[in-house]
Amino acid sequence: MYVGRIEKLLAYYSPLPMCIVNAQGKVTRASSKIAEVFKYDGIVDYDIFALTGIKMPEFIKAAEEDKPLYIQRNDKKFRIGCSFLGGDPEEKAENENLSVVMIFTDVTAYEKLKELYNSERVYMMLVNVDNFDELSASTSDAVEVRIAATIERFIRDWAADMGAMIVKYRDNLYELAITHRNYEQLVADKFSVLDKIKAIETDADFPVTLSVGIGMGAKTLAESDDYAQEALDLALGRGGDQAVVKNIKNFQYYGGGITSVEKRNKGKSRIIGHALNTLMSQSSQIFIMGHKNPDMDCFGAALGIHRLASLSGKDTYIVLGDSNESMTDIIADAKETGAYEFISEEKAISLADRNSLVVVVDAHRPMLVESLRLVEMVEKLAVIDHHRKAEDCLPNQTLSYMESYASSASELVTEILQYIIDRKNLSTMEANGLLAGIMLDTNRFAVKAGVRTFEAASWLKRAGADLQHVRKYFQDNAENFRARAEGIANARIIDGKIAMSICDGHTINTQITNSQVADELLTIKGIEASFVAGRNEKGQTVVSARSLGTINVQYVMEHFGGGGHMNTAGVRTDTPPEEILADIEDYLHKSNTIGG
Repeated sequence: MYVGRIEKLLAYYSPLPMCIVNAQGKVTRASSKIAEVFKYDGIVDYDIFALTGIKMPEFIKAAEEDKPLYIQRNDKKFRIGCSFLGGDPEEKAENENLSVVMIFTDVTAYEKLKELYNSERVYMMLVNVDNFDELSASTSDAVEVRIAATIERFIRDWAADMGAMIVKYRDNLYELAITHRNYEQLVADKFSVLDKIKAIETDADFPVTLSVGIGMGAKTLAESDDYAQEALDLALGRGGDQAVVKNIKNFQYYGGGITSVEKRNKGKSRIIGHALNTLMSQSSQIFIMGHKNPDMDCFGAALGIHRLASLSGKDTYIVLGDSNESMTDIIADAKETGAYEFISEEKAISLADRNSLVVVVDAHRPMLVESLRLVEMVEKLAVIDHHRKAEDCLPNQTLSYMESYASSASELVTEILQYIIDRKNLSTMEANGLLAGIMLDTNRFAVKAGVRTFEAASWLKRAGADLQHVRKYFQDNAENFRARAEGIANARIIDGKIAMSICDGHTINTQITNSQVADELLTIKGIEASFVAGRNEKGQTVVSARSLGTINVQYVMEHFGGGGHMNTAGVRTDTPPEEILADIEDYLHKSNTIGG
């Protein structure tokens, strides 16, 4: 009786649209103002779910947690405030006497203001012409001026279409201030500007490409500018021709459809070499390491850096953990020379101090390096890597040389050495190790081998590299040969252009075997990409992916937590080989890479 009188008074005197709903979801009372929300003669006895599309348990939960709900009616948006009336709120829906009072507040103007604010939020965007120097070097002066003018006009017209502010910092770098509305249009358009600029005609044998970095969600414009720079650095580190967006939580990627263009200017190698040499001379001691379970590229690059470190006169160590069978001969040859001190992770940690320098080669992600604990101990860190830059790269890098166009870390190290030492001072072991590293990552110069790759190999040959001896490093035993043969024989061909296979066994050589099988499968006529999976000695599934260039296997592997290059990529996962290959096939179908 008492509750009924309260209901009548609330309904009669409420200055806002209001209704009372019983535990069964039926409207028992409503104020006259409710007509502003629901265009009916009366809503008493109506079901609240039919009126709002919200079920009664949600209203009860909103009343319990004192949180609003929202609906849109009659071109207006209303916030619904809920509270209990009558009964025992602890019993909630089980109490038939429990009612919920719902008050509707028109928040249309507020929502429009919020929408306007969000759509007009300003983000900073950096736009870099990836290959401007290469375009200039490969054309005549007259053509260079024309191309530069065409590129600038294209970027400025693009900015004008968005109504964006634009500032040109260098011939190849622009900064734009865009709104959230512009950003949404770019995403909806899938950053088509990345493809449109490639239509600019040049005399070079490669197209004009852009890298875009956008900083969003920052509290200030200065912070947004920092985000944009981080995003652009990541886009460039991943090979360019793509847009990277950084917000508070993560990165988003768009584009990246072509192979990185090889840089013709080697000036950066000289700068990095001298900077690294200076950093070494200022350190108490030097530790060199690569990734876990090293390969010949990783090991060869480490030997090359050791030669550079020897110039500083500082104690230098190579941190080496477990390795697969394919590394036995090259490691044995290096140890036999007595020129290198190989130590374990524990020994390195016991020797290191804050002023030590750690040089990481052929890796830049914390999960992959030989000793993350050692990296975290020191204040000086240098990274030399040829993989596409990942967002979870090693933090606090003192010196970074990451070029995804390069065939291998050994190629990058060889170029550094050319500017610092006389090739006569490079030992045969170091020349052989660096050449073996280049040959491994290029599949004996069959993939990702540019002009600079052959120039580096030529320099190593003149420095004393013994090609016949290097070839012995690639010899394998009969058991591994049979494993590769079985992997090739058991391959499954999908849609006439994708090859997939599983290599049986749980050995430390699984990754090598997988990559070799994946390379061999690409020699089958019509095959454009290959994916080979198998378990390693730790029970993890290792996937090697290879492509002739028409399919970006880096994108595929990144989707499953891995990475690499457009033509060479991989991933480690706990998913069984059969399942991960099925997941990859499903992803290829969904991305329209292969038929349905």
